[in-house]
Amino acid sequence: MHTPSQLILACHLTGIYDVNRNTTLADDTYALVQDWAESVAQANLTGIIFHNNFSDETCKRYQNEHISFIRVAYNPEFNPNVYRYFVYRDFLATYPEPIQGVFVTDVSDVTLAQNPFKHPFYTNHPTALFCGNEPKPLRNDWMIDHATHLRGQINDYQAYEDRFANETLLNCGIFGGAFPVFSEFLQQLCEIHDQYNRANKTAYTGDMGAFNYLARTRFNQNIRHGFPINTEFKAYQNDRMDCWFRHK
Repeated sequence: MHTPSQLILACHLTGIYDVNRNTTLADDTYALVQDWAESVAQANLTGIIFHNNFSDETCKRYQNEHISFIRVAYNPEFNPNVYRYFVYRDFLATYPEPIQGVFVTDVSDVTLAQNPFKHPFYTNHPTALFCGNEPKPLRNDWMIDHATHLRGQINDYQAYEDRFANETLLNCGIFGGAFPVFSEFLQQLCEIHDQYNRANKTAYTGDMGAFNYLARTRFNQNIRHGFPINTEFKAYQNDRMDCWFRHK
């Protein structure tokens, strides 16, 4: 019997215009994921980077007992921020060993400070979905613009925005938990994007909108966010070691 796996997953898809950064990332620049990879290895965890344009040479050079690279084909029907969830779902569905817990994170602005799976806040909440957050409410100007497409597609989206307007904005750049709750959440997240976010022609990806909608309307009793999961978003607290993840 194999020991159940604890995984940290991230996607690095390049060659596609990034609407959040207003640029197109270079194809074979390991420096963009280096801090993430080194922090995962330092925490003695298993990290997997899904990518579409790293060279074989780069992958061979930087893979090690903790970090591996898996090439995927990008589906242009979805923005890269959204397509990553389908990559994770399909990979985990065929993973050959038992999975105990999973976190998925952004890769170029997130690093690990400590192993989340060993922390009492994690072990004491076995049915929780842990995620990042931001120091602002759900109802803010950016989220109102970001959700324009979904608001027109999902019947109760406006009602959800009204109900949770003053709740903390959750951030999908970090989320995870024990495999049963994580897997169910990921499956439903992919279903929302598949059904409602394919034809999104706005300047916004819909990933934050779909994530907050699903988390608040169907998993709200499971949600745990903020300390000790993440540092304050965009506070650049790069020296903090008291949280699981540092996010910008």
